[in-house]
Amino acid sequence: MRILFLDLDTLRADHLGCYGYHRNTSPNIDRIARQGVRFDNYYCSDAPCLPSRTALMTGRFGIHTGVVGHGGTAADKRIEGPSRGFTELLTWNCLPAMLRQAGFKTISISPFAERHSSWSFYAGFSEMHNTGKRGMESAEEITPTMLKWIRQNAKEDNWFLHVNYWDPHTPYRVPEDFGNPFKDDPLPAWLTEDVLKKHREMVGPHKPRELSMYHNRTNPRYPRQPGEIKDMEDLRRVIDGYDCGIRYMDSHIGMALEALEKEGVLDDLAIIISADHGENMGELGIYSEHGTADHITCRIPMIIKWPGCKAGHVDKGLHYNLDLAPTLAELLGMKKKDTWDGQSYAPAILESRECGREYLVLSQCAHVCQRSVRFGPWIYIRTYHDGYHLFPDEMLFNLDEDPHEQNDLADSRPDICREAVYYLNQWHDSMMKTMDSDVDPLWTVIREGGPHHAQGHLKEYLKYLEETGRGYAIPELMRRHPGELK
Repeated sequence: MRILFLDLDTLRADHLGCYGYHRNTSPNIDRIARQGVRFDNYYCSDAPCLPSRTALMTGRFGIHTGVVGHGGTAADKRIEGPSRGFTELLTWNCLPAMLRQAGFKTISISPFAERHSSWSFYAGFSEMHNTGKRGMESAEEITPTMLKWIRQNAKEDNWFLHVNYWDPHTPYRVPEDFGNPFKDDPLPAWLTEDVLKKHREMVGPHKPRELSMYHNRTNPRYPRQPGEIKDMEDLRRVIDGYDCGIRYMDSHIGMALEALEKEGVLDDLAIIISADHGENMGELGIYSEHGTADHITCRIPMIIKWPGCKAGHVDKGLHYNLDLAPTLAELLGMKKKDTWDGQSYAPAILESRECGREYLVLSQCAHVCQRSVRFGPWIYIRTYHDGYHLFPDEMLFNLDEDPHEQNDLADSRPDICREAVYYLNQWHDSMMKTMDSDVDPLWTVIREGGPHHAQGHLKEYLKYLEETGRGYAIPELMRRHPGELK
């Protein structure tokens, strides 16, 4: 058996044609979706990049591995300590290691381990190709390595090939000669001039006036990436830049499919298409960033073409990315590892049977410190450190009625908030009972000065707010974060 895993950085599901997007961003991905199972409510347990892929590969929540952020103690996986054997448990219990035990050769083409110094990401891979630019690659710098591997190895049996593309990630880096296939396409209908005007008065990293996180400066190397959204034309540049990243990446996926077909292995090939996290494009007033534990940042595409699956089936159950390891184990007749937090959704693939969870708990500690609960039509977001966005402690959104999170219902629906807090406490209790450490890494992040991407920026950011006519926010930011002004 052969498995191709396309790991597509920063890809939000609803900007793909197969998930209902009005632009033709993903013809090759859509082709695979028609042949496989599409999961509509699939989420990374821990956002963004490093926590998400750590959860994916270990099959464990960030609260268990210790990896919930991008810096400080909470960016390193907890060591095993005195109980560690000749090799640590990850050597045998990660997703690629399980596949090796099932007889697969495991190959990764990705710069991810170097980008985040996440050397544990390599655990279980028998062959690693680092494309060398720490996540700043464009597709044309990754595809040659992939095509060479396919030409040389595709006809062999029992391989798992992980390929990591980055084009939808900021800064938007698609070569200029690719053009803009979306220049005449309408923007998403909900993004109106009134919405943009409201967002321009908001504060926090990656709001329209500080698209470059805490300022509006640009880099001439990336002409598709504006520093500020002043008007609807700038907004179009942002949306088009992101969508061009998807379409350009998709065209290179098409090259992979063509090469695999030429080698005669495409028809029987299992294909997995997913992402580490999504990307806010106006949700919560945030653009071109994945910095919260909300629905848009944490929801990711998952498409699986597998032998015996029902082509075109859509699964509506709630699943985590960390559920992939036990799912593949069941599909391959392997036992679930005792350390995994995930649960298999193989019945959704083989029997079209819903087997989702009652609720999900989602985490973000790199830009803000938040935990969220996703259940029914709701997402409840609890904020512990606001990352200078002035978020309230609680937010609540009905995703059936408000998928872009513009109408916070927390004050009007305390009953739903209480239900969400019950789920959150239930989850937290179960996590703390099943870990060696008695420390929740979310609180480690706060004790060490707050989320990595918020540290050291407040003083200069307050000056920028004054310069841009938003001084109203300065007293409240100073009140919430007095220790970060030193």
